[in-house]
Amino acid sequence: MIRGPTRRGKGQIAARIAQGVLGGGIAVLWLCLVLPRVAPRAGEPAAGAAAQDEGGTWTADLVLPLVAAVAVIALAAYGYVRRNRRAATRTTPGGTGAVGSVGAPLTEPDTQACAALVEADDCLRASRVELGFARARFDASGLAPYERAVGAAGTELRAAFAIRQRYDGGVPEDQAARRQALAGIVGRCAEAGRRLDAEAPGLERLREADRGTSEALEVAEGRFRELAGRTTGLEAVLGDLRERYAPLASASVTGCPEQAKDRLVFATMRLNEARQSVDLGEPERAAGQLRAAEGAIAQAAVLVAAVERLGEELAAADRLVPAALTGAEAEVAGARERVAAGVAEVPVGELRARIRHADTVLGTVREELTARRPYDPLDLLRRIARAVLPLADGRAGVVEAAAVLVARHTTAAADDFVATHLGGVGAEARTRLAEAVRLLAPGPERDPRAADELARQARHLAEQDVRVQGSPYAEAAGPVTGFGGPRTRDRRAPA
Repeated sequence: MIRGPTRRGKGQIAARIAQGVLGGGIAVLWLCLVLPRVAPRAGEPAAGAAAQDEGGTWTADLVLPLVAAVAVIALAAYGYVRRNRRAATRTTPGGTGAVGSVGAPLTEPDTQACAALVEADDCLRASRVELGFARARFDASGLAPYERAVGAAGTELRAAFAIRQRYDGGVPEDQAARRQALAGIVGRCAEAGRRLDAEAPGLERLREADRGTSEALEVAEGRFRELAGRTTGLEAVLGDLRERYAPLASASVTGCPEQAKDRLVFATMRLNEARQSVDLGEPERAAGQLRAAEGAIAQAAVLVAAVERLGEELAAADRLVPAALTGAEAEVAGARERVAAGVAEVPVGELRARIRHADTVLGTVREELTARRPYDPLDLLRRIARAVLPLADGRAGVVEAAAVLVARHTTAAADDFVATHLGGVGAEARTRLAEAVRLLAPGPERDPRAADELARQARHLAEQDVRVQGSPYAEAAGPVTGFGGPRTRDRRAPA
């Protein structure tokens, strides 16, 4: 069978032609540069030579324009070949490469998977908020179906985030398997939404039974008053933290008092509108305003609790620092013993390097403790844990406890940020946060050091998302809270 030239062969031929033309042009240019201008022969008048010069018959004058044209043609041919090569091997959308090739990106499925994760996470968080308000009115048996729905949806979403975490890490590698992984994420998110959608009408009927919106409004107003009282003291709490500890110790809650007040102002307007709607006999409109108020109250509660919790965490960390430092020194001593006995679990050179690094970090921590200056106890514990855990053999459990305390703080702070910026945080930040939560849970895979790092990444990514996209809370409707999946969550959105 006779086959025509392949695309690769055509490209090589065109490339060689372009190279030949370019080489020929360069050769002519070289000859032009080395040719001497013809001097007048003996006895020839100088005026005749000048006339020849003016007539434009010199070789260089004729060749130089030709060389320029040849060079332009050669460069154009070379560029044409390069463009054809790129088009033949392109894997981005719109290219002429084979669809579904090994290197082809999965842009559209990836976008769908990310959107599904964000939507499912927002639905689950909103469902938990409404269920929390319902617990104030109904006993556990009456809420059991909705608790089960939230639990099942959470299981599906955790599995989806775990798939995404592995996907971001390059697992699986095969392109077809990666496409299947993205489809699995979308499927699990859809199942989470379906579980919530299925129970949403029942919870709505339960909340509207008896006195319905009027009683739910009283619950929301009670929580509002309680939060308003706590918010007034936040500035004093934050001022005390700034005085006792280094400035960075309270950086994670900077702005929380102001944000909490903003949420409560919004809640005030919605509660007043809901009360007016109840008095006018407009239950549908009242329910929509109430859901918006509940969402704002829930976010205010998160912000208030973040400041109060930080004070407790810093105090606990401050108490733990001396014990953690002593335990870390014991771990380092144990590592030295293993080196001397030749029973190191890693190459001896690497273990010695870890010991030297730990000694340096512990020395710096001691200096900060004795400097009589404000410090960040959570940061000290983080540095101790990072330096010592890689060489620890478990003889001093206090170092592990310090790492857990730090990771819990970082993970909670990242989760608070996501909870107060629903819709404004993308899938990557939420995926890292979900993995941090997983690694912090008790079990054989527990890794507080990795959980802390992932939670820090999640907070950084979430802040980037909000800076770029803005917070949906800035919209007039505010944060809508409703139990349900994508189909039913916004059924009570305020008009």
